[in-house]
Amino acid sequence: MAETEEKIKNVGLAEELSSRYLSYAMSTIVSRSLPDVRDGLKPVHRRLMYAMRQLHLDPKSGFKKCARVVGDVIGKYHPHGDSAVYQAMARLAQDFSVRYPLVDGQGNFGNIDGDGPAAMRYTEARLTEYAMALMEGLNDDAVDFRDTYDGEEAEPVVMPSAVPNLLCNGASGIAVGMATNIPPHNLAEVCDALQLLIENPEVGMEPLVRKLRGPDFPTGGVIIDKFSSILETYTQGKGVFRIRAKWEKEDLGLGQYQIVITEIPYQVIKSKLIERIAVLLQEKKIPLLNDIRDESSHDVRIVLEPKNRNVDAAMLMEMLFKQTELESRFNMNMNVLDSDGVPRVLSIKEVLAEYLRHRQNVLLRKSKYRLEKINARLEILSGYLIAYLNLDEIIRIIREEDDAKSVMMKEFSLSENQAEAILNMKLRSLRKLEEKEIKKEFDDLNEEKGSLEALLADEQIQWHKISEEIAAIKEKFGKKTALGKRRTEFSEVTEEIEISMEALVEKEPITVILSQKGWIRCMKGHVSLTDEFKFKDDDSLLTAIHAQTTDKIILFDNSGKFFTIPANEIPSGRGFGQPLRLMIDLGNTDNICEMFVFEPKANYIIASNTGHGFVVDENHLIAQTRNGRKIMNLADNEKAVLCRKITGDMVAIIGDNRKLLIFKIEEIPTMARGRGVALQKYKDGGMSDLQIFKEEEGFTYTRAGGTKTETDLITWLGHRAQVGKLAPFGFPKNNKFLKD
Repeated sequence: MAETEEKIKNVGLAEELSSRYLSYAMSTIVSRSLPDVRDGLKPVHRRLMYAMRQLHLDPKSGFKKCARVVGDVIGKYHPHGDSAVYQAMARLAQDFSVRYPLVDGQGNFGNIDGDGPAAMRYTEARLTEYAMALMEGLNDDAVDFRDTYDGEEAEPVVMPSAVPNLLCNGASGIAVGMATNIPPHNLAEVCDALQLLIENPEVGMEPLVRKLRGPDFPTGGVIIDKFSSILETYTQGKGVFRIRAKWEKEDLGLGQYQIVITEIPYQVIKSKLIERIAVLLQEKKIPLLNDIRDESSHDVRIVLEPKNRNVDAAMLMEMLFKQTELESRFNMNMNVLDSDGVPRVLSIKEVLAEYLRHRQNVLLRKSKYRLEKINARLEILSGYLIAYLNLDEIIRIIREEDDAKSVMMKEFSLSENQAEAILNMKLRSLRKLEEKEIKKEFDDLNEEKGSLEALLADEQIQWHKISEEIAAIKEKFGKKTALGKRRTEFSEVTEEIEISMEALVEKEPITVILSQKGWIRCMKGHVSLTDEFKFKDDDSLLTAIHAQTTDKIILFDNSGKFFTIPANEIPSGRGFGQPLRLMIDLGNTDNICEMFVFEPKANYIIASNTGHGFVVDENHLIAQTRNGRKIMNLADNEKAVLCRKITGDMVAIIGDNRKLLIFKIEEIPTMARGRGVALQKYKDGGMSDLQIFKEEEGFTYTRAGGTKTETDLITWLGHRAQVGKLAPFGFPKNNKFLKD
């Protein structure tokens, strides 16, 4: 009992929890979630690669069951669940998940639709050439080894990594209090950046990023970020990449087309993407889209059928980009374990520099290891050469002496290793030809020894050697190969595409007819506006205009309001149409005085019967609701009477008193809302009509026998708000410039 009490320690709960949670956190960070900057691998991946190598699953050998590999991994190196290890292994075989697969899988390893791999007992695997390059040098003391968890085996602390795997394949993981998310890149471009850094260690960030360009995702797609944004992301080690699906317009003939999506953003599950678009289609949130089909086999082929042939393809895709994962964001966080095992967020230059330092260390270790092997071999070869020179004496000693080894060592000043090697020589090695081969090998090894000693002594030679190795890797896995071709493209989006009514409606010509009693209808085609249209017995024509079904029809009423009606919503047929008040909230005592087609970038003069008015631009004409948009404020007993599009630089205005005034249009202010200014001064009555014209062309009015254009303006020329002079002889008695 006393012994038990001695082992019990009183500790604070908070202190103990903090200590133990810190231990757990460090274990998660270092041993599970964050990759090493040198080889880009987490422990589970590193152990998988090493276990497969120990099973001799190289690219030239046959496949072995994944269950066998997983069993070796969890039995010897990685004491975790078999399911987690198999999922990690399967991902390394998926060409849609990993840019440069490390595992060559045979069987069902899942697909881009989100289906998981088959059970490990059904699938087989072996290493790829890329994985072999990652482990090149393990037998040459290139890296340190440590004991496995049970002390029965040894495993590498880090891979020699002849390929810059961290950037080429990327990594993702969530630790305690930190996470990492690194996109994959193109190996050839990473090699170019490494070469640039070797040539100039002080190189700036921009030249490096121009070599690296940006991520290269296994599923392709299009990066739509500007270079300045990409540069900032790589400089900080954190940032966002915007990726869009790649699509093309496929012509079906007769004006018909369909959109084919051939590449989707990285880590987007195709089946869920299509399901999302189908739901939006059913909810009528994508009015430009008629149908979606998945015609994918091994390659992605998603077919989008537009509502009609007049739908703008770019506009349809813009709607889908905004509402679906056809546009996604990759949040980069370059958080890795540096060469000292410390988690840090590194810039792209720091990542490249860490990799180069690792390769330099690997080169030095391999060179020293090789030098030791050469020295050991040269020692043996020099012993052989002594034996050949004194062959008869050597044979005599072996035959006659009891301790031949000691005698030979004393007689010819041999080392113990040399004497042992001579005693172990086979008789067939005593041929003259064998002596020549030994001399050649001796000379060759001496030459290699000199090269290695020079390399170990000169850092410049070391970097030259590393540069050659990087060039060889680029040649093997570069853009000339099917695996190395860049898949992700770049395309900066300069401006947002606005969704217009024209894209939603099939464009057809119509004639819009409005009656005095406020009945509106349309007829197909552009019929003559001088035709006698049919109306009810007590009704007649107010105005008629030519338009397209994709147009917006603007109406201006006596109260100074503008109303907007989509042309495609105007009833058509042979009847009298429908009351306009069913489409807009027109006041009981208000009437429409103008109707015209909306034109972008057009300006208008609006005026009241008292001769007040101002210029209004097209931005203030569109009304978003049935209530209309109040633009002109009116005094008591004042009414808005006209709205004229500005097509010239002069205004001709005439009052009920037949006084005509002409002045420059620039004298009228532009306003968003108000009563305006006085256009013409009247003693009695008010304004009758207004015309806009170009000064060099003159104004036009109706007179007996036709129309007349008056170009001599001096009589009526003045300034805004003046009275004016009497209209010219022959001017219409109704005080209107032209007949309606």
